[in-house]
Amino acid sequence: MIGWLLNLVYLGLLGLCSPWLVYRMLVLNKNRSDWGEKLLGRGITRTSTGPAIWFHAVSVGEVLLLRTILPAYRTVHPEAEIWISTTTHTGHAVAREKYPDCQVIYFPFDLTWSVRRTLDRVRPTMIVLVELELWPNFIRQATDQRIPVILINGRMSERSFRGYRRIAWMMRGLLRQLTIIAVQTEEYGQRLMALGAPADRVIVTGSTKYDGLISDRQNPRSQEIRTAFGIAANETVFIAGSTQAPEEAYALDTYEALRPTFPQLRLVLVPRHQERFQEVAELVRSRDLPLWCRTDGTCPNHARSTPTSDAQPPVLLLNTLGELAACWGLADIAFVGGSLTNRGGQNMIEPAAYGAAVLFGPHTANFRQVVELLRGAHAAIVVHSPEELTQTVTRLLTFPDEARRVGQLAQGLVLRQQGATIRTMELLRAISKSPRGQNHLP
Repeated sequence: MIGWLLNLVYLGLLGLCSPWLVYRMLVLNKNRSDWGEKLLGRGITRTSTGPAIWFHAVSVGEVLLLRTILPAYRTVHPEAEIWISTTTHTGHAVAREKYPDCQVIYFPFDLTWSVRRTLDRVRPTMIVLVELELWPNFIRQATDQRIPVILINGRMSERSFRGYRRIAWMMRGLLRQLTIIAVQTEEYGQRLMALGAPADRVIVTGSTKYDGLISDRQNPRSQEIRTAFGIAANETVFIAGSTQAPEEAYALDTYEALRPTFPQLRLVLVPRHQERFQEVAELVRSRDLPLWCRTDGTCPNHARSTPTSDAQPPVLLLNTLGELAACWGLADIAFVGGSLTNRGGQNMIEPAAYGAAVLFGPHTANFRQVVELLRGAHAAIVVHSPEELTQTVTRLLTFPDEARRVGQLAQGLVLRQQGATIRTMELLRAISKSPRGQNHLP
């Protein structure tokens, strides 16, 4: 009965959103190819009969978190077939690129028939949810089929906690259906237990975001991007990454203000969402600045300058998916976006691992624990306005020893946090050995 009540709610919401969805499909040419898969499991076929583990990673960030988990799991269970589901198109594209030996699908809509058909076609022996993605019908159907559902790298921000408390009655039932709830911090665990998670199933493993990080600036992928962008060894690189409007404009303001004084300064822009690549390219051109893109998709050949041919070197735009982690390896100064807008911030761990001087705005609720660690060690700098961004970059360029000191502190801190992948794998290995459908570890 609850499942069908939820179906009615979901269908009502789909009806309300239908004009926007039709616009995206017909005008923006988006979401055309995945409806059959999400609604009916169409196109999903499993021919093997052995064990299968299903990892659900909502979007790009969660997909990239699997880069340490999947190899570790394959080492222990080489016989298992690995399936990865995502909700977003960008996450789907990155998963297919990063894990070509895995089966990549779209996560089904949380309608009883969509969930049932997808589960019947995948036939997983275990389901692993990355971070926090709890859909009532999906979890209930998996439980009914005696499929263990595990949450890894779990997190629960204060903002999310306040929202979930309004539906605590539903959360209590959902959390009690999970086999294990592996969380990043004790604080997140306490919040989930306050929502009804059984205390004996909540285990603090740390964050896998710290594992598998590259700290060597000479790694091949970073050096390939450096060569493609024509960045010389004696140039200072300022990267504004995971940005959202109007943060690219703020970075350009800083760059234009400082270039006359610091002619060796280079700017790399990396928008958070691929649909904004063209918008950001046009923003750069509107300022009469030369532009060089990673690929021709956003910058047609006739509109591109060569990286080294102009008296003023071009602004660089990384208009590809999945390369930001490697690109951070070029940064002397790294501004992490989504933080001067009220979006909760983006991942600042990757530039910190390279030893860049990391800057971000005050809006970092999505990464509050990481921010507290970095700020407590004086290993990052908070800028509260576009003007303060310019002032801070000016100071770091004027006093490069300060930039190096901040970067070294950040790198050391990040590397000391590693080990969550090993602890998570111990839990998954224990579940794999447990009887199918067992609710929790002994």
